[in-house]
Amino acid sequence: MIIPVNLEKNSYNITLQRNSLQEVGNLLNLDRKVLIVTDNGVPKKYVETVKKACKDGIIVTIEAGEASKTLKNFEYLCQTMLKENFGRTDCVVAVGGGVVGDLAGFAASCYMRGVDFYNIPTTLLSQVDSSIGGKTAVDLDGIKNIVGAFYQPKAVIIDPEVLKTLDKRQFACGSAEIIKMAATFDSELFKLIEKEEIADILEEAIQGALKIKANVVEQDEREAGLRKALNFGHTLGHGIESVTDLLHGECVALGMLPMCEPYIRERLKKILIREGLSVTCNADSKAVTDAAMHDKKSQGELVVTVQVDTIGTYKFVKCQRDELLKAYQEVFI
Repeated sequence: MIIPVNLEKNSYNITLQRNSLQEVGNLLNLDRKVLIVTDNGVPKKYVETVKKACKDGIIVTIEAGEASKTLKNFEYLCQTMLKENFGRTDCVVAVGGGVVGDLAGFAASCYMRGVDFYNIPTTLLSQVDSSIGGKTAVDLDGIKNIVGAFYQPKAVIIDPEVLKTLDKRQFACGSAEIIKMAATFDSELFKLIEKEEIADILEEAIQGALKIKANVVEQDEREAGLRKALNFGHTLGHGIESVTDLLHGECVALGMLPMCEPYIRERLKKILIREGLSVTCNADSKAVTDAAMHDKKSQGELVVTVQVDTIGTYKFVKCQRDELLKAYQEVFI
């Protein structure tokens, strides 16, 4: 299946197809120098498949995890392209999760003021969320994604087969993002997820999430309005992520719970628990709130949150620090 993302000169296609990784040479223009960026948690066979399809592939492997999203690694990718004499007609390919995609995409956006970028996400979370929409970034001083650029890929390949090597915890993180999108934009998808485990409706769930994300990005490429709705669960979620060792999807799952009506919270909890996600959090409420107030969505002493009163809809609510603190404490303390 081809899902187009229509952004005029920045338009591209998402290919959602089992075993599409094996067709990478036909789907992408790799007849040039290619910087293949991956991490040490990605099966080597996926990276080698991409390299074999390249005219001249150079692999850079970073450490898995959020801690690798640094200016130092960004600099290293740019230095590698410079050392290998990459020109404006060459490209970067990310093979991995959201960290790899964000970092590689940011390097591609800056090297020689922009070279082609392709994304091959290998985690469920990155397949349904971060690989689409052109957000690229690194973290700085403990603040997530604070330095970056909007830079759309030339194409995205999503192969559900690669998820067979994904561990349960990482799969659950991706499930959290699918649940988030259904809760804010698609009540029918949410009802389906209530009835069926995501693993049992995998391609349908991925397709549903991708169509939501593509539609939102088409209407609001640079997050001026509508696209901010995709941040449901992210304000407090980023705060929790900043002060714990939990994974991004786990934090988003927790971050949704204080931002919805109690009866919706109970529906969410049942799904999250079934999908292997925690619904309790013992992180210090003040530390979480402090980190959340530094979020990119903050406006001075206020932070814009996304809240859900009815499944399939959302609203934006500006919260002060004490309101955010109270919302967290009411659910988790």
